[in-house]
Amino acid sequence: MPGPSMFHPQRRARRGAALTLVFAGVLATGAAAGSWSSQGQEGRKASEARTAPRTAARPADRAVADPGAGAGGPVDHAEVEAAAAQAVEDGRSATEAAAEVVDRSGDRWSAVYSAREYEGLERALDGAYVGVGLSARRGSGGRTEVDSVRPGSPAARAGLLPGDRLRTVDGAVADDRPVTDVVALLRGDTTALSAPGTPVRIEVERAGRSWARTLYRERLVTESVTAEHFVRGEVAAVRIKVGSFTRGTGERVRAAAAAARPGEGILLDLRGNSGGLVREAVTAASAFLDGGLVATYDVHGSQRSLEARPGVVTALPLVVLVDDGTMSAAELLAGALQDRGRAVVVGSRTFGKGSVQMPSRLADGSVAELTVGHYRTPAGRAVDGQGIAPDLLVHGDAEERARTVLSGLGGGS
Repeated sequence: MPGPSMFHPQRRARRGAALTLVFAGVLATGAAAGSWSSQGQEGRKASEARTAPRTAARPADRAVADPGAGAGGPVDHAEVEAAAAQAVEDGRSATEAAAEVVDRSGDRWSAVYSAREYEGLERALDGAYVGVGLSARRGSGGRTEVDSVRPGSPAARAGLLPGDRLRTVDGAVADDRPVTDVVALLRGDTTALSAPGTPVRIEVERAGRSWARTLYRERLVTESVTAEHFVRGEVAAVRIKVGSFTRGTGERVRAAAAAARPGEGILLDLRGNSGGLVREAVTAASAFLDGGLVATYDVHGSQRSLEARPGVVTALPLVVLVDDGTMSAAELLAGALQDRGRAVVVGSRTFGKGSVQMPSRLADGSVAELTVGHYRTPAGRAVDGQGIAPDLLVHGDAEERARTVLSGLGGGS
């Protein structure tokens, strides 16, 4: 089994074996609704694609985050494995027996997955997910809005556009609801509902006009990193948007940073990023840091560290955009760049998922991911339940303010 993880599938809606895999922010946040997180959490964004959550702290492997308060009481692997083994011997479901033990612990980050569900989570970390291709964000007044729409996706074919107000999803009101919950609705809260071809009914509003559409979920592959060069006034920069930390994301961030042109600054957008593989976040950090500490974590009290390798753009002006949809591995990256004095962090306080989960295989092939420790930033700040406070708190247009800050740092033409 792999090592610790920060993965977080927005854990499961604790209802027996039913799981709500909301890799909010990974594929959904800013990715594609019905995908992981609904692509965009915005004020908190979430993208469905990331719904295959996992930002559990597998430092060298993955990270996951889920909305909610901190973890409850710890549960021991031995106890869970023993319950599963006894269930098999008694002719009962090992998965359900293990889940009962985990549920009693009250730890919202620990979870039990069937072998099939766990395979799905692993596939999601490769950037594949089932959804409708839109990302969501929190707008003004508690509104839930479409943040972005994936070209060629069900959402795109239905004519949805960024800025559209998402009023309801399958009859549930979207406003004043956590973006991650909206993403869960878009994806479906059970394995059956989230399958390709299943319908989701949404009500949308644009310019005072409302209409409803039924979208059919599809299997989509998301691009975890996008980069665009822009010039606005005296500011010339490259905006690197990281939707989730799936496999290969770290190297893609390094490549995007290396492509920055002379005189440009860098705007690293981690809004709505629900996490993913911790090792990918560490690789991404190495694009901007000249080696050194990225984070520390403990496993049953044993302290360990995550180190960056020499970077590629260690001097260019850097501003990092975050929001309350920035989770887990994405929080580690933002915290490292902030503590190391490498970047100015702009936006709103991040989610606060910083616990480490370690997976173990149970008697029937299912997998238990249990909390074994917590992450800290280079300066020793706890992330779990605290989040990362931005250097500049912005309630309105955070990106516009970030561009202004970047100009002040010397990012210009």
